[in-house]
Amino acid sequence: MKKLVNAPRAVVGEMLEGLVALSPGLALLEGEPVVVRADIPAEPQRREVAVISGGGSGHEPAHAGYVGTGMLHAAVAGDVFTSPSTDAVLAAIRAVSGPAGALLVVKNYTGDRLNFGLAAELARAEGIPTEVVVVADDVALRDTVEPSRRRGIAGTVLVHKVAGAAAASGASLEEVAREAEATAAELGTMGVALGPCTVPAAGRPGFSLGEEEIELGLGIHGEQGVRRVPMQPANALVDTLLATILEDREIGSGDRVALLVNGLGGTPPMELAIVANRALTVLRERGVLVERTWCGSFLTALEMPGCSLSLLRVDDARLRWLDAATAAPAWPGNGKLAPARRVRPTPPAPSVSVAAGGAHPGMERFKQAVLTVADALDAAEARLTELDSAAGDGDLGISMVRGAAALRALPESSWTNPARALTAMGEAVRRSIGGSSGPFYATALLRAARRLADVAPDATGWAEAFHAGVEAVAELGGARPGDRTMLDALRPAADAFSQALNAGKSPAEAWNACVLAAERGAEATTGMKPRLGRASYLGERAVGVPDAGAAAVVVWLKALSSCIG
Repeated sequence: MKKLVNAPRAVVGEMLEGLVALSPGLALLEGEPVVVRADIPAEPQRREVAVISGGGSGHEPAHAGYVGTGMLHAAVAGDVFTSPSTDAVLAAIRAVSGPAGALLVVKNYTGDRLNFGLAAELARAEGIPTEVVVVADDVALRDTVEPSRRRGIAGTVLVHKVAGAAAASGASLEEVAREAEATAAELGTMGVALGPCTVPAAGRPGFSLGEEEIELGLGIHGEQGVRRVPMQPANALVDTLLATILEDREIGSGDRVALLVNGLGGTPPMELAIVANRALTVLRERGVLVERTWCGSFLTALEMPGCSLSLLRVDDARLRWLDAATAAPAWPGNGKLAPARRVRPTPPAPSVSVAAGGAHPGMERFKQAVLTVADALDAAEARLTELDSAAGDGDLGISMVRGAAALRALPESSWTNPARALTAMGEAVRRSIGGSSGPFYATALLRAARRLADVAPDATGWAEAFHAGVEAVAELGGARPGDRTMLDALRPAADAFSQALNAGKSPAEAWNACVLAAERGAEATTGMKPRLGRASYLGERAVGVPDAGAAAVVVWLKALSSCIG
């Protein structure tokens, strides 16, 4: 187990201390695992209805992250995935409640219901009016248990928001409880896990999954889902989650909803945005009016990879509660959407001057050579990705594939003469390949095109164009042979081609010498310490693996061997 903790038994206390240290509007209740608003009036009679929630830790930013004006007045933290004690809940009620009373928002787990329920009973005995609202929004259990026994999961955060806003408005306990209950009744949530999480005290994952397995309909305590299914693309998973929620909640065309896209702790924003995009697309296609959307990690399960989707049916009154201001540090904002996805036209690029001239007789063969290179780059994707992952960011394989696709898509007008073709190829890879590879190859191709426009397109002319392209790469990146870059393959290859031609070798023999020199140069990078590029950050740790950029050069040079005669 690798976690940034000091001791498993200390994680909750230290986490709460850190959260409060970072949030000026929060305070710790002395001697208790309870976070309260720092602005609670000292005189109980001045206090509004207090909204209190909590549960086991490990769900951060829930629950303490939602403590603040307009949301929760206190959050009670248990050990990781363990309900807080009755005494801790009662201490929270006493600390933030007054004659107006308290509302406890409880997720539908046995431990939480028992401890919060008993604390409510004790508070009533002390003269504090207290109500309990239980959230049971997990629609994954629709075929397993009756609705009242479903789990409470991420949709609970929306109940916090509505109840907190109602309390801040001065509403009575009865009114606040009614709003919270109505919100909980209109909620539906379902999640999917791509892997397990590890409770610090346990030191091992809660369950195991195969490489191509996922859990559908999981809870938030690291437990397994309702069924295990093969891994699927994000769109398919979103479709499954939404279909279940929409059917269970009977949401259809014309209904108004708020959407919560929730990460389970180990899901990056990139993937959550992909999920949100699909969810919005599907809902709009079905005629469901998405009034508000929030996307991020709201109620997690430690470092579990996966997500959940929540839908809340809304009307104007409920939207006002969702839109009301809050100072809770983890609330993400107003969630308002543009009426439609905004796409602005890209300004047209100025026309690029390409080499003029009539049709060249060998261009059909040249085109076939380029397509051969494209196929070779596709075939090498996995190998290039592996090499680049060892000492870089792992994107070279997919970058080369994108470049190959761009070459295949060139219009027929690109293939009239070599200089024009190289220019078109440079423009294509510039637009299609990101990172450093795109600029390097585009610059090389454009420089080679200009050189080839000034010389005869015979073997000697191509050799001069090759050298010109290599010089362009060296100038742009500032690299030299020995720096462990693509130049360690390019430079010896260009030199060998020219030298072999000068020695009277045929173009095919000269190209074989070129490829051999490139292979030797690429292999030599295995023992080089990188001095430029992302690999240079690894220093000696990059030694032992060939440079991916040099390996890519060998791929396309070898592909051209069968086309040169």
